[in-house]
Amino acid sequence: MNIVIADDDKLVCQALKTILESDGEIHVPAIGNTADEAVELYKEYKPDIILMDIRMGEKTGIDAGWRIVAENPDARILFLTTFADNEYIIEALKLGAKGYLLKQNFESIIPSVKAVYSGQNVYGEEIVAKLSPVSGEEQKKNLLEKYDLTDRERDIIQKVADGLSNREIAEELFLGEGTVRNYLSIILEKLNLRDRTQLAIFYYKNKQG
Repeated sequence: MNIVIADDDKLVCQALKTILESDGEIHVPAIGNTADEAVELYKEYKPDIILMDIRMGEKTGIDAGWRIVAENPDARILFLTTFADNEYIIEALKLGAKGYLLKQNFESIIPSVKAVYSGQNVYGEEIVAKLSPVSGEEQKKNLLEKYDLTDRERDIIQKVADGLSNREIAEELFLGEGTVRNYLSIILEKLNLRDRTQLAIFYYKNKQG
């Protein structure tokens, strides 16, 4: 698994490289320190994942992310930052980032990278809490009042927002994987959404009340 790192702090870059390469399955072929370098390194190395900071000088990791996905819609972008600003988190969701983690959770970096590589979305507990000031019961009430969703559909939306795959959702809700796919098709059509990323954005926006 090849991972490119972009962070304006060179010491952080080296620390991340050391942490990631301590796992024998991970290789870091290049490091960048600006948003422009992140874009160029992605073009050059086409990594499995690009691990980026948010604030990197005049341009942000968000800026770089939009440029990367414009040419590489399937790019796996994982943000690792000290900033938990709502606007950054929402923009990360909008551009299709696969994850958003805070730097103090260094122990979660390798598991998160592997989860993203396997196709999951990874948003740290602090990030979910930041977007979710209402309780789970209040969230269900909000969705029930605003949209024609069943309890099962609300449960599936929550699991998608938590980054679970169809197989994992099926296992947790004791359903067939095909049944989960059917539910998702119905949900996306009902809410006029295109894909799982838009569904996650829908979930988090509604959790804000």
